[in-house]
Amino acid sequence: MTPTVMLVAGDPEQYTGGYIYDARIARAATQAGHPIETVGLAGDFPDADSEAESALGAALAARADDEPVIVDGLVFGALPDIIARESDRLRLVALVHHPLADESGIDGALADRLFANERRALAQAAHVIVTSEFTAGRLVSAYGVALANLDIVEPGLDKPAHLAPRTRIGTPHLLCVASLIPRKGHAVLVEALARIADLDWRCDCIGGTERDPACTADIRDAIDRHQLAGRIDLAGSRPPDTLSAAYDSAYLFVLPSYYEGYGMVVTEALAHGLPVITTTGGALADTLPDDAGLAVPPGDSEALADGLRRLLSDPDAYASLAAGASRAAAALPDWDDAGARFAAILDRVASA
Repeated sequence: MTPTVMLVAGDPEQYTGGYIYDARIARAATQAGHPIETVGLAGDFPDADSEAESALGAALAARADDEPVIVDGLVFGALPDIIARESDRLRLVALVHHPLADESGIDGALADRLFANERRALAQAAHVIVTSEFTAGRLVSAYGVALANLDIVEPGLDKPAHLAPRTRIGTPHLLCVASLIPRKGHAVLVEALARIADLDWRCDCIGGTERDPACTADIRDAIDRHQLAGRIDLAGSRPPDTLSAAYDSAYLFVLPSYYEGYGMVVTEALAHGLPVITTTGGALADTLPDDAGLAVPPGDSEALADGLRRLLSDPDAYASLAAGASRAAAALPDWDDAGARFAAILDRVASA
């Protein structure tokens, strides 16, 4: 079978949730019998520049008539005129992780433009695939996507062979895995940790520091201002296949995001039997089971600090949530399941 092309913005090997999903779903769908070839596009997305426009136009023009093409949402919603021009000729499948306008830290004018562009583009899609029920609801209610034209394929997991025991030995390590961008809420995490500086803990923040240099600088300044430089480590990005050891050695996982279209790292933590403290932002309210962690309002450093203090100070509360995380791990789907579902959708689109 000729591979179906998946178009993504920039380098396909980036270590963020959306790119990891795209790479893993392509690999799993290929193993399920529907090969996918991932192609990165030059230029800036989603506030597309002329280089991005040329790259998308050329990539779509190179595809044969009636061919299915998967376009990651970061690209699909950025250039609706090109999408509209090619939609009559190609079967364009939009893969949406979360709506572009829902990104934190962008001004109102840009958010309005992204919303209008993505809504126009989605109206031209042959099919839409999203990664959570929450995003599906957003696209139906706010973007006019028909339920009949939409499918949900949640991320899968690589489950460890054995769950590491969750016992407290020495200083408890908190783990946060997220790029340093405003939406991920690291500034809120630093403020929360400053409120519990009297407790024993260390926090490792794994995630790219280069996507938003101003945000990274602000977080470093906050760490220095609260005199936490020796206790919070901004470790930078790491390949996904090296993160298992970080999850295994952690005592508690923290994700303070304002918004997530799914929150893959939460389920990664659960797969390792690791209790989670996160927020109710976006799909996170649905991603974390009630008995496997705590969810606080996004942006609320006081509530986040209270949750951290509770789980660092109350062994019974911690043990209860650790047991819930282990139960959740047993029920989580794997990438083979997700890939088979994705492949079946593509087969259906191709034969429609």
